Amino acid sequence: MEKYPKISLRQLEYFIAVAENGSFRRAAEKLSISQPTLTAQIAHLEQSLGGQLFERNRTGTTQSPLGRELLLHARRVIEEFHGLVDRATSLLQGPAGTYRFGVTPTMGPYLLPQVLPDLHREYAALKFYVREGLPRALREGLVSGQHDLIMTPLPAGLENVIVEPLFREPLKLVVPVEHRLARRARVSRTDLVGEEVLTLEDHDQLHMQIQQLCDHLGAVVNRDYEGTSLDTLRQMVVMGMGIAFLPGLYIRSEIRPGDGLKVVMLSDEAVMREHALIWRNTSPARQLFRDLAQKMRSVIRAKFRKDVTPIG
Repeated sequence: MEKYPKISLRQLEYFIAVAENGSFRRAAEKLSISQPTLTAQIAHLEQSLGGQLFERNRTGTTQSPLGRELLLHARRVIEEFHGLVDRATSLLQGPAGTYRFGVTPTMGPYLLPQVLPDLHREYAALKFYVREGLPRALREGLVSGQHDLIMTPLPAGLENVIVEPLFREPLKLVVPVEHRLARRARVSRTDLVGEEVLTLEDHDQLHMQIQQLCDHLGAVVNRDYEGTSLDTLRQMVVMGMGIAFLPGLYIRSEIRPGDGLKVVMLSDEAVMREHALIWRNTSPARQLFRDLAQKMRSVIRAKFRKDVTPIG
């Protein structure tokens, strides 16, 4: 009978911690164990596997070729184990566990405060560790196992994932109150020809969408003054530095009468972005995530029906 090496889940967790922290010392501190204990457990794991997982040098600790190949598999083993425990708890007591949930800073703060309380009432033992990040970083984190699920604008450009579209969000034109377009509730495409449009820095997915929109409308993206956040973008519009397309949920949450801004609509253009909930197709919690997506749609439909268009 073939014998497999004796490997513990704890050893795999230690392996992942060292890989993510790039240092035995930092990993030991994060795990709240002594460095000698961590080193000994990694040595046992390497002996069981028959190869070296890390290369140590003066600048730190890096993964060996074997370590790089096995890291994703180790994460999946730990994920499946946690999924087993969560599934057992779910069958006995209802959905439970803590999941790492990645969201974008241009959407998460304006949607989740209205959605998460309803989810908590439905799934009292379920917890989300919410982290903000740009769409590209969220996608990379999902693939690497740093996130269990993410909510991000489409397209995602990922393989081996499940994508559940949630809603379409309009991008609305915002101008300073003294702007020539502020006197009108709607403007046409020709009104924007040559207008300077402010947007976020070019590493943000929203920037790319606005750039494509401006190319289509004949407007000009102002590359000299790019916002680092939606708030800074709004303030630059107030100061008369240009006009901007801002997400509908941000406008709903943050813009009030007297802010020095006017929201106007394009009469001949529907400018939208589509958001989705995405998780790995190997996730042991995939059925729970499907249920969460459906619940989120219900909450969004009830609370944001005037601001976004739910999908499904």
